[in-house]
Amino acid sequence: MRLQGMLNLPPDKSITHRALLVGSIALGKTRIINPLISEDTLTSLKIIEQLGVTVYKTPQEIIIDGKGFSNPKSVLELLDCANSGTTARLLMGLLTGLPYEYTLVGDASLSKRPMQRVQFPLSALGGRIILTNDEYLPARILPAEVIASKINLNTSSAQVKSAVMLAALKSNEETVVNLPSSSRNHTELMLEYFGADITYTDKLIRISGKYLLEGRNVYIPGDISSASFFIVAAVIIPDSEIILANCGLNPTRTGILRVLEQIGAHYEILNLRTLNNELIGDLLIRYTPNLQPFTIGGDLIPLLIDEIPILALLATQIEGTSIIKDAQEARIKESDRLKNTYLNLKKLGCHIEESENGLIITGKSKLQANLVDSFCDHRLSMMLKIAKLLNPNIEILNADCDKISYPNFVEDLSKLVK
Repeated sequence: MRLQGMLNLPPDKSITHRALLVGSIALGKTRIINPLISEDTLTSLKIIEQLGVTVYKTPQEIIIDGKGFSNPKSVLELLDCANSGTTARLLMGLLTGLPYEYTLVGDASLSKRPMQRVQFPLSALGGRIILTNDEYLPARILPAEVIASKINLNTSSAQVKSAVMLAALKSNEETVVNLPSSSRNHTELMLEYFGADITYTDKLIRISGKYLLEGRNVYIPGDISSASFFIVAAVIIPDSEIILANCGLNPTRTGILRVLEQIGAHYEILNLRTLNNELIGDLLIRYTPNLQPFTIGGDLIPLLIDEIPILALLATQIEGTSIIKDAQEARIKESDRLKNTYLNLKKLGCHIEESENGLIITGKSKLQANLVDSFCDHRLSMMLKIAKLLNPNIEILNADCDKISYPNFVEDLSKLVK
Protein backbone atom coordinates (compact mmCIF):
# COMPACT_ATOMS: atom_id res chain seq x y z
CA MET A 1 0.00 0.00 0.00
CA ARG A 2 1.23 3.48 -0.91
CA LEU A 3 -0.11 6.96 -1.67
CA GLN A 4 0.12 8.03 -5.29
CA GLY A 5 -1.45 10.73 -7.46
CA MET A 6 -2.64 14.33 -7.49
CA LEU A 7 -5.35 15.78 -5.25
CA ASN A 8 -7.19 19.09 -5.23
CA LEU A 9 -7.42 20.01 -1.57
CA PRO A 10 -10.59 21.22 0.12
CA PRO A 11 -10.78 25.02 0.30
CA ASP A 12 -9.27 26.70 3.33
CA LYS A 13 -11.64 26.89 6.30
CA SER A 14 -10.03 29.93 7.95
CA ILE A 15 -10.06 32.00 4.76
CA THR A 16 -13.63 30.98 3.89
CA HIS A 17 -14.87 32.14 7.31
CA ARG A 18 -13.13 35.48 6.89
CA ALA A 19 -14.32 36.01 3.32
CA LEU A 20 -17.91 35.47 4.47
CA LEU A 21 -17.67 37.83 7.43
CA VAL A 22 -15.60 40.56 5.75
CA GLY A 23 -17.76 40.35 2.62
CA SER A 24 -20.84 40.86 4.77
CA ILE A 25 -19.56 44.25 6.02
CA ALA A 26 -18.14 45.47 2.69
CA LEU A 27 -20.10 47.66 0.30
CA GLY A 28 -21.17 45.92 -2.89
CA LYS A 29 -20.86 42.38 -4.14
CA THR A 30 -18.20 39.98 -2.88
CA ARG A 31 -17.78 36.84 -4.98
CA ILE A 32 -16.22 33.94 -3.07
CA ILE A 33 -14.85 31.41 -5.56
CA ASN A 34 -14.18 27.84 -4.38
CA PRO A 35 -15.51 28.31 -0.82
CA LEU A 36 -15.33 25.49 1.71
CA ILE A 37 -18.82 24.12 2.27
CA SER A 38 -18.67 22.42 5.66
CA GLU A 39 -20.60 22.51 8.92
CA ASP A 40 -18.46 25.30 10.36
CA THR A 41 -18.52 27.60 7.34
CA LEU A 42 -22.24 27.04 6.80
CA THR A 43 -22.68 28.26 10.38
CA SER A 44 -21.02 31.57 9.50
CA LEU A 45 -23.09 31.79 6.31
CA LYS A 46 -26.37 31.21 8.14
CA ILE A 47 -25.61 33.90 10.71
CA ILE A 48 -24.73 36.62 8.19
CA GLU A 49 -28.06 35.84 6.51
CA GLN A 50 -29.78 36.23 9.89
CA LEU A 51 -28.10 39.62 10.15
CA GLY A 52 -29.87 40.71 6.98
CA VAL A 53 -27.13 40.18 4.40
CA THR A 54 -28.31 38.89 1.01
CA VAL A 55 -26.42 35.78 -0.11
CA TYR A 56 -26.59 33.87 -3.41
CA LYS A 57 -25.18 30.34 -3.46
CA THR A 58 -24.08 27.99 -6.25
CA PRO A 59 -21.97 24.81 -5.90
CA GLN A 60 -18.84 26.70 -7.00
CA GLU A 61 -19.25 30.13 -5.42
CA ILE A 62 -21.03 32.36 -2.93
CA ILE A 63 -22.02 35.93 -3.78
CA ILE A 64 -22.59 38.34 -0.89
CA ASP A 65 -24.39 41.64 -1.38
CA GLY A 66 -22.78 43.63 1.42
CA LYS A 67 -24.21 46.84 2.87
CA GLY A 68 -21.38 47.84 5.20
CA PHE A 69 -22.15 48.92 8.76
CA SER A 70 -24.57 51.64 7.65
CA ASN A 71 -27.81 49.73 8.21
CA PRO A 72 -27.32 46.89 10.72
CA LYS A 73 -30.27 44.64 11.45
CA SER A 74 -31.70 43.95 14.89
CA VAL A 75 -31.96 40.19 15.43
CA LEU A 76 -34.17 38.89 18.23
CA GLU A 77 -33.42 35.19 17.74
CA LEU A 78 -30.24 33.57 19.04
CA LEU A 79 -27.23 33.48 16.72
CA ASP A 80 -26.17 29.82 16.89
CA CYS A 81 -22.44 29.31 16.31
CA ALA A 82 -22.83 25.51 16.67
CA ASN A 83 -19.30 24.02 16.97
CA SER A 84 -17.43 26.89 15.30
CA GLY A 85 -15.08 28.80 17.57
CA THR A 86 -13.97 30.95 14.63
CA THR A 87 -17.55 32.03 13.98
CA ALA A 88 -18.19 32.88 17.64
CA ARG A 89 -14.99 34.80 18.31
CA LEU A 90 -14.92 36.77 15.07
CA LEU A 91 -18.61 37.63 15.41
CA MET A 92 -17.98 39.02 18.89
CA GLY A 93 -15.73 41.58 17.23
CA LEU A 94 -17.93 42.16 14.20
CA LEU A 95 -21.02 42.82 16.35
CA THR A 96 -19.23 44.98 18.93
CA GLY A 97 -20.09 48.63 18.36
CA LEU A 98 -23.44 48.07 16.64
CA PRO A 99 -26.58 49.74 18.07
CA TYR A 100 -28.45 46.53 18.89
CA GLU A 101 -28.16 43.62 21.31
CA TYR A 102 -27.18 40.19 19.99
CA THR A 103 -26.85 36.82 21.73
CA LEU A 104 -24.35 34.19 20.58
CA VAL A 105 -24.83 30.55 21.58
CA GLY A 106 -23.00 27.33 20.71
CA ASP A 107 -23.21 23.58 21.08
CA ALA A 108 -22.08 21.72 24.21
CA SER A 109 -18.46 21.59 23.05
CA LEU A 110 -18.19 25.26 22.05
CA SER A 111 -19.91 26.30 25.28
CA LYS A 112 -16.94 24.88 27.20
CA ARG A 113 -14.34 26.91 25.29
CA PRO A 114 -13.06 30.13 26.89
CA MET A 115 -14.28 33.45 25.48
CA GLN A 116 -12.75 35.83 28.05
CA ARG A 117 -9.66 36.15 25.87
CA VAL A 118 -11.88 37.91 23.29
CA GLN A 119 -14.09 39.77 25.77
CA PHE A 120 -11.20 41.56 27.54
CA PRO A 121 -9.63 43.34 24.52
CA LEU A 122 -13.05 44.17 23.07
CA SER A 123 -14.00 45.74 26.41
CA ALA A 124 -10.88 47.89 26.14
CA LEU A 125 -12.33 49.20 22.87
CA GLY A 126 -15.60 50.10 24.57
CA GLY A 127 -17.40 46.83 23.87
CA ARG A 128 -20.03 45.55 26.30
CA ILE A 129 -20.07 41.74 26.33
CA ILE A 130 -21.66 39.61 29.05
CA LEU A 131 -20.44 36.00 29.18
CA THR A 132 -22.04 33.11 31.03
CA ASN A 133 -20.14 32.55 34.30
CA ASP A 134 -17.82 35.35 33.11
CA GLU A 135 -16.12 33.01 30.65
CA TYR A 136 -18.35 31.04 28.26
CA LEU A 137 -21.16 31.19 25.72
CA PRO A 138 -23.95 32.20 25.63
CA ALA A 139 -22.64 35.74 25.17
CA ARG A 140 -24.76 38.89 25.12
CA ILE A 141 -23.26 41.67 23.01
CA LEU A 142 -24.82 44.97 24.05
CA PRO A 143 -25.00 48.25 22.10
CA ALA A 144 -21.76 50.21 22.43
CA GLU A 145 -19.55 52.78 20.78
CA VAL A 146 -16.09 51.62 19.76
CA ILE A 147 -13.30 53.80 21.14
CA ALA A 148 -9.93 53.52 19.40
CA SER A 149 -7.25 52.37 21.80
CA LYS A 150 -3.88 50.71 22.22
CA ILE A 151 -4.32 47.00 22.90
CA ASN A 152 -1.62 44.66 24.20
CA LEU A 153 -2.67 41.07 23.54
CA ASN A 154 -1.13 38.35 25.70
CA THR A 155 -2.01 35.49 23.35
CA SER A 156 -0.92 34.68 19.81
CA SER A 157 -4.44 33.79 18.75
CA ALA A 158 -5.51 34.72 15.23
CA GLN A 159 -9.14 34.60 16.34
CA VAL A 160 -8.59 37.12 19.14
CA LYS A 161 -6.69 39.64 17.03
CA SER A 162 -9.24 39.21 14.23
CA ALA A 163 -12.08 40.06 16.61
CA VAL A 164 -10.21 43.20 17.70
CA MET A 165 -9.63 44.27 14.08
CA LEU A 166 -13.28 43.76 13.13
CA ALA A 167 -14.37 45.85 16.10
CA ALA A 168 -11.80 48.58 15.37
CA LEU A 169 -13.32 49.13 11.93
CA LYS A 170 -16.20 51.04 13.60
CA SER A 171 -13.91 53.90 14.68
CA ASN A 172 -12.30 56.47 12.38
CA GLU A 173 -9.46 56.80 14.88
CA GLU A 174 -6.49 54.43 14.84
CA THR A 175 -6.38 51.34 17.05
CA VAL A 176 -2.92 49.89 17.72
CA VAL A 177 -2.61 46.17 18.52
CA ASN A 178 0.62 44.77 19.99
CA LEU A 179 1.09 41.00 19.66
CA PRO A 180 3.45 38.63 21.49
CA SER A 181 4.33 36.66 18.34
CA SER A 182 3.23 35.83 14.83
CA SER A 183 -0.04 34.00 14.13
CA ARG A 184 -2.28 33.44 11.10
CA ASN A 185 -2.60 36.74 9.24
CA HIS A 186 -5.49 35.94 6.89
CA THR A 187 -7.64 38.70 8.41
CA GLU A 188 -4.94 41.34 7.92
CA LEU A 189 -4.39 40.26 4.31
CA MET A 190 -8.11 40.20 3.57
CA LEU A 191 -8.90 43.55 5.17
CA GLU A 192 -6.05 45.11 3.19
CA TYR A 193 -7.38 43.48 0.00
CA PHE A 194 -10.86 44.90 0.71
CA GLY A 195 -9.41 48.40 1.10
CA ALA A 196 -9.18 48.84 4.88
CA ASP A 197 -6.92 51.42 6.51
CA ILE A 198 -4.47 48.88 7.95
CA THR A 199 -0.74 48.35 8.28
CA TYR A 200 0.79 45.34 10.01
CA THR A 201 3.85 43.30 10.90
CA ASP A 202 4.09 40.01 12.79
CA LYS A 203 3.78 41.81 16.14
CA LEU A 204 2.04 45.14 15.40
CA ILE A 205 -1.24 46.13 13.73
CA ARG A 206 -2.52 49.65 13.09
CA ILE A 207 -6.12 49.84 11.89
CA SER A 208 -9.02 52.27 11.64
CA GLY A 209 -12.40 52.49 9.94
CA LYS A 210 -11.37 55.58 7.96
CA TYR A 211 -11.95 53.82 4.62
CA LEU A 212 -15.05 51.84 3.65
CA LEU A 213 -14.49 48.23 2.63
CA GLU A 214 -15.42 47.45 -0.97
CA GLY A 215 -16.63 44.06 -2.25
CA ARG A 216 -14.04 41.93 -4.01
CA ASN A 217 -13.60 38.61 -5.81
CA VAL A 218 -11.92 36.17 -3.40
CA TYR A 219 -10.46 32.81 -4.48
CA ILE A 220 -10.13 30.35 -1.60
CA PRO A 221 -6.95 28.22 -1.85
CA GLY A 222 -6.58 24.67 -0.57
CA ASP A 223 -6.30 24.23 3.20
CA ILE A 224 -2.78 23.33 4.34
CA SER A 225 -4.14 22.09 7.67
CA SER A 226 -6.24 19.57 5.73
CA ALA A 227 -3.22 18.82 3.54
CA SER A 228 -1.15 17.91 6.62
CA PHE A 229 -2.78 14.48 6.93
CA PHE A 230 -1.79 13.50 3.39
CA ILE A 231 1.64 15.08 3.82
CA VAL A 232 2.44 12.95 6.85
CA ALA A 233 1.00 9.79 5.28
CA ALA A 234 3.09 10.23 2.13
CA VAL A 235 6.29 10.93 4.08
CA ILE A 236 6.03 7.79 6.25
CA ILE A 237 4.50 5.20 3.87
CA PRO A 238 7.11 3.62 1.52
CA ASP A 239 6.96 4.34 -2.24
CA SER A 240 4.49 7.21 -1.80
CA GLU A 241 4.58 10.33 -3.98
CA ILE A 242 1.71 12.81 -4.18
CA ILE A 243 0.99 16.30 -5.48
CA LEU A 244 -1.41 18.48 -3.51
CA ALA A 245 -2.65 21.13 -5.93
CA ASN A 246 -3.59 24.76 -5.21
CA CYS A 247 -2.48 24.64 -1.58
CA GLY A 248 -2.46 27.81 0.49
CA LEU A 249 1.15 28.58 1.43
CA ASN A 250 0.72 31.64 3.62
CA PRO A 251 3.94 31.79 5.70
CA THR A 252 1.89 32.04 8.91
CA ARG A 253 0.41 28.60 8.13
CA THR A 254 3.38 26.63 6.82
CA GLY A 255 4.88 25.49 10.10
CA ILE A 256 4.46 21.90 8.96
CA LEU A 257 6.87 22.54 6.08
CA ARG A 258 9.47 23.69 8.60
CA VAL A 259 8.94 20.41 10.45
CA LEU A 260 9.52 18.53 7.18
CA GLU A 261 12.81 20.39 6.79
CA GLN A 262 13.78 19.54 10.37
CA ILE A 263 13.16 15.81 9.91
CA GLY A 264 14.78 15.68 6.45
CA ALA A 265 11.62 14.84 4.50
CA HIS A 266 11.41 15.47 0.76
CA TYR A 267 9.02 18.12 -0.50
CA GLU A 268 8.91 20.63 -3.35
CA ILE A 269 6.80 23.73 -4.02
CA LEU A 270 5.66 24.06 -7.64
CA ASN A 271 3.80 26.81 -9.50
CA LEU A 272 4.02 29.38 -6.68
CA ARG A 273 1.75 32.42 -7.18
CA THR A 274 -0.31 35.04 -5.32
CA LEU A 275 -4.10 35.49 -5.42
CA ASN A 276 -6.01 38.05 -3.29
CA ASN A 277 -2.88 38.58 -1.16
CA GLU A 278 -2.50 34.83 -0.39
CA LEU A 279 0.42 32.65 -1.55
CA ILE A 280 -0.70 29.51 -3.38
CA GLY A 281 1.26 26.62 -4.88
CA ASP A 282 1.37 22.89 -5.57
CA LEU A 283 3.10 20.65 -3.02
CA LEU A 284 5.01 17.56 -4.12
CA ILE A 285 5.56 15.17 -1.20
CA ARG A 286 7.66 12.01 -1.41
CA TYR A 287 8.34 9.13 0.98
CA THR A 288 11.59 9.69 2.85
CA PRO A 289 13.35 6.94 4.86
CA ASN A 290 15.51 7.55 7.94
CA LEU A 291 13.64 10.60 9.18
CA GLN A 292 15.14 12.54 12.10
CA PRO A 293 13.22 13.33 15.33
CA PHE A 294 11.97 16.88 15.75
CA THR A 295 11.44 19.49 18.46
CA ILE A 296 8.83 22.22 18.01
CA GLY A 297 7.81 25.05 20.32
CA GLY A 298 7.83 28.80 20.80
CA ASP A 299 6.86 31.01 17.87
CA LEU A 300 6.48 27.98 15.59
CA ILE A 301 3.43 26.64 17.45
CA PRO A 302 0.89 29.24 16.20
CA LEU A 303 1.97 28.36 12.64
CA LEU A 304 0.91 24.71 13.05
CA ILE A 305 -1.51 24.67 15.98
CA ASP A 306 -4.09 22.58 14.11
CA GLU A 307 -1.43 20.07 13.03
CA ILE A 308 -0.46 18.93 16.55
CA PRO A 309 -2.35 15.57 16.41
CA ILE A 310 -0.98 14.51 13.03
CA LEU A 311 2.54 15.64 13.95
CA ALA A 312 2.31 13.48 17.07
CA LEU A 313 1.47 10.50 14.84
CA LEU A 314 4.43 11.41 12.61
CA ALA A 315 6.70 11.36 15.68
CA THR A 316 5.64 7.79 16.50
CA GLN A 317 7.05 6.67 13.13
CA ILE A 318 10.49 8.27 13.58
CA GLU A 319 13.38 6.65 15.44
CA GLY A 320 14.29 8.71 18.51
CA THR A 321 12.52 11.21 20.75
CA SER A 322 10.47 14.09 19.37
CA ILE A 323 9.20 16.92 21.57
CA ILE A 324 6.15 19.16 21.15
CA LYS A 325 6.16 22.03 23.68
CA ASP A 326 4.47 25.42 24.26
CA ALA A 327 1.31 23.95 22.71
CA GLN A 328 -1.14 24.64 25.56
CA GLU A 329 -3.41 26.40 23.04
CA ALA A 330 -4.22 22.91 21.68
CA ARG A 331 -6.04 22.14 24.94
CA ILE A 332 -8.83 24.62 24.15
CA LYS A 333 -9.69 23.55 20.62
CA GLU A 334 -12.69 21.36 19.76
CA SER A 335 -11.32 19.03 22.41
CA ASP A 336 -8.23 18.92 24.62
CA ARG A 337 -6.02 17.83 21.75
CA LEU A 338 -2.94 17.19 23.87
CA LYS A 339 -4.77 14.91 26.27
CA ASN A 340 -6.82 13.12 23.63
CA THR A 341 -3.89 12.65 21.24
CA TYR A 342 -1.95 11.16 24.16
CA LEU A 343 -4.80 8.83 25.14
CA ASN A 344 -5.30 7.55 21.60
CA LEU A 345 -1.66 7.01 20.70
CA LYS A 346 -1.05 5.33 24.08
CA LYS A 347 -3.88 2.89 23.29
CA LEU A 348 -2.17 2.16 19.97
CA GLY A 349 0.99 1.09 21.80
CA CYS A 350 3.07 4.23 21.26
CA HIS A 351 5.68 5.50 23.70
CA ILE A 352 4.22 8.89 24.54
CA GLU A 353 4.14 11.19 27.56
CA GLU A 354 1.86 14.17 28.15
CA SER A 355 3.30 17.32 29.72
CA GLU A 356 1.53 20.47 30.84
CA ASN A 357 2.03 22.14 27.48
CA GLY A 358 3.00 19.39 25.07
CA LEU A 359 3.92 15.81 24.25
CA ILE A 360 7.11 13.74 24.35
CA ILE A 361 7.11 10.87 21.86
CA THR A 362 9.74 8.17 21.35
CA GLY A 363 9.59 6.10 18.18
CA LYS A 364 9.56 4.10 16.16
CA SER A 365 6.32 2.34 17.16
CA LYS A 366 4.40 -0.38 15.39
CA LEU A 367 0.78 0.61 15.91
CA GLN A 368 -1.35 -1.98 17.69
CA ALA A 369 -4.98 -2.77 16.93
CA ASN A 370 -7.34 -1.15 19.42
CA LEU A 371 -10.51 0.88 19.78
CA VAL A 372 -9.78 4.63 19.76
CA ASP A 373 -11.99 7.72 19.96
CA SER A 374 -11.97 11.01 18.05
CA PHE A 375 -13.88 12.67 20.91
CA CYS A 376 -15.91 14.33 18.12
CA ASP A 377 -12.83 16.37 17.13
CA HIS A 378 -12.32 16.49 13.36
CA ARG A 379 -8.52 16.82 13.54
CA LEU A 380 -8.28 13.74 15.78
CA SER A 381 -10.68 11.81 13.55
CA MET A 382 -8.56 12.44 10.45
CA MET A 383 -5.31 11.68 12.30
CA LEU A 384 -6.72 8.34 13.43
CA LYS A 385 -7.75 7.48 9.87
CA ILE A 386 -4.12 7.99 8.81
CA ALA A 387 -3.08 5.73 11.71
CA LYS A 388 -5.53 3.14 10.36
CA LEU A 389 -3.52 3.04 7.12
CA LEU A 390 -0.63 1.69 9.22
CA ASN A 391 -2.85 -0.90 10.93
CA PRO A 392 -6.24 -1.56 9.27
CA ASN A 393 -7.48 -3.30 12.44
CA ILE A 394 -7.70 0.00 14.35
CA GLU A 395 -11.34 0.90 15.06
CA ILE A 396 -12.45 4.52 15.53
CA LEU A 397 -15.37 5.80 17.58
CA ASN A 398 -17.07 9.04 16.47
CA ALA A 399 -15.40 8.75 13.09
CA ASP A 400 -17.86 10.92 11.16
CA CYS A 401 -16.85 14.36 12.49
CA ASP A 402 -14.51 15.06 9.54
CA LYS A 403 -17.48 16.98 8.09
CA ILE A 404 -16.69 19.88 10.44
CA SER A 405 -13.84 20.91 8.11
CA TYR A 406 -13.40 18.21 5.44
CA PRO A 407 -16.62 16.41 4.41
CA ASN A 408 -14.86 14.42 1.64
CA PHE A 409 -11.79 13.35 3.60
CA VAL A 410 -12.36 9.58 3.37
CA GLU A 411 -13.21 9.81 -0.32
CA ASP A 412 -10.11 11.89 -1.11
CA LEU A 413 -7.86 9.61 0.94
CA SER A 414 -9.16 6.59 -0.99
CA LYS A 415 -8.24 8.33 -4.27
CA LEU A 416 -4.59 8.43 -3.21
CA VAL A 417 -4.29 4.98 -1.62
CA LYS A 418 -3.05 2.41 -4.16
